[in-house]
Amino acid sequence: MNKNIISAIKILREESSELYLDREICIESDEITSLDFHRKYVSKNIPVLLKNYISHWPATKLWNSDYFRKIMPNKNVKVALTPNGYADGIAYDPDTKQEYFVVPYEQEMAMSEFLNYLDEKRPGFIPYIQTQNSNLTEDFEELMNDVNLDIDKATEAFGKRPDAVNFWMGDSRAITSMHKDPYENMYCVIDGWKEFILIPPTDLPFVPYKVFPSATYEMINYPASPTFKIQPLCSQPNDDEYSSDKIKWIDIDPLYPDFKKHAEFKMAHRFTVRVEKGDCLYLPSLWFHHVKQSHRCIAVNYWYDMEYDIKYCYFKMLEELCNINNNN
Repeated sequence: MNKNIISAIKILREESSELYLDREICIESDEITSLDFHRKYVSKNIPVLLKNYISHWPATKLWNSDYFRKIMPNKNVKVALTPNGYADGIAYDPDTKQEYFVVPYEQEMAMSEFLNYLDEKRPGFIPYIQTQNSNLTEDFEELMNDVNLDIDKATEAFGKRPDAVNFWMGDSRAITSMHKDPYENMYCVIDGWKEFILIPPTDLPFVPYKVFPSATYEMINYPASPTFKIQPLCSQPNDDEYSSDKIKWIDIDPLYPDFKKHAEFKMAHRFTVRVEKGDCLYLPSLWFHHVKQSHRCIAVNYWYDMEYDIKYCYFKMLEELCNINNNN
């Protein structure tokens, strides 16, 4: 291992602990100005919980299973189905005896059918509406008048409107594995709660990655007696880690970290924040995050394109230094 790189990483951790990171995620009221939001958080790439920021939206009074059964019971919706609740994550295949990065099986069904599955907590599969294609604006026009089309202070602070507005609803067993996004994320909980584990981008050296072959879930005998099979995207082994059928993904579960396998993860700053009904979390670009939720949690998030500025340049440099160190 390169001693100079390790020394530089140690300095980065010490300096970021003292100068960049607070001991916990800051909380602000809905009275924060756009200027203060930008000055205190956006410009510093620091998360903040905006308490009760969207509690005045009609959605926080209306949206629940009964409301959806009333206004759109027969609407076809795309639902991600998995055996373990991880819609995009690592799964072990007993047939091939290896791990894969697996994307969910996607099934179209009536909204009422999806809600029935949530009510029943049916064994065999875990359902989650999580299509990240601005599905609120593209697929749920019935709900558009119940929420704002942007977060006004964020739009002013970022100087742009959101690229996508996504609707999320799911089972308490559904978990989002740890990852990062190239977006400024304003995450709003309409009903229930979401709990985030956050790790700053400066802790990249302590977040273990591994290259996994890609796969999809194939569902057999749906809906009578559903079972899942992992279907690799490439039938032949491929040693090229940059091939299109492989993906580099985080190789640790922060809920159950294996410190024997990844001792370096102990060095990561881990923040936990619960976003409750009516709250909005500013999740800055490039921050690692892992999410679990209450049952029938409903949320809407707004993705604003990140600025590919000096922050991104520093992150890519740190990424390359980590690659050099790991390959030595």
